[in-house]
Amino acid sequence: MTDLFKEKSTDWDANEMRKKMSQAIGAAILDNVPLNDQMTVIDFGAGTGLISSQVAPFVKKITAVDVSESMLEKLMSKPDLQGKVEILCQDITAHPIGVEYDLIMSAMAMHHVEDTNNMVQKFADHLKPGGHIALADLDTEDGGFHATPTEGVFHQGFDRGEFASKLKEVGFRDIRFVTAHVAERKNGAYPIFLALGTKTNV
Repeated sequence: MTDLFKEKSTDWDANEMRKKMSQAIGAAILDNVPLNDQMTVIDFGAGTGLISSQVAPFVKKITAVDVSESMLEKLMSKPDLQGKVEILCQDITAHPIGVEYDLIMSAMAMHHVEDTNNMVQKFADHLKPGGHIALADLDTEDGGFHATPTEGVFHQGFDRGEFASKLKEVGFRDIRFVTAHVAERKNGAYPIFLALGTKTNV
């Protein structure tokens, strides 16, 4: 699989807009998810670990999942994540891990996954009963968020109601949305939601 982020990974963390967005999403997760020091977590589309860095101090272990080897290498170079975060360069929507976790979190990765129905089913499959989701991505937008046509972008955001229905269909309950951040760009403002929910105890 081609690493679409190989060139971007070098200075990924230096982008001020991206840092603000990641900090806001991380803060929203900390505010809305009952974390504890026994939790095991998947960071789906973990990238360079901007979200994992914020959550790691409050949980037992994070498995940082991404299909970009270069982004995960950048993550593993961060001293504060050593021993707390393990990396997995794998598409778990196509090749599941076979392990259940307490939380799946994700920030701005879902629009890179073509089959959303399969993705949310795999999220449910990777969670223990009673496990949580905290999934951040763009509200439905006009395509302007990505300034130029970008390979690997399959969705121009998500409608909250439609996304909630998909989550319900695969067994999530207590689904709610908070606006984690509004990304300000020259061509407009782009709200970013955090979808929260709990896997049914079945």
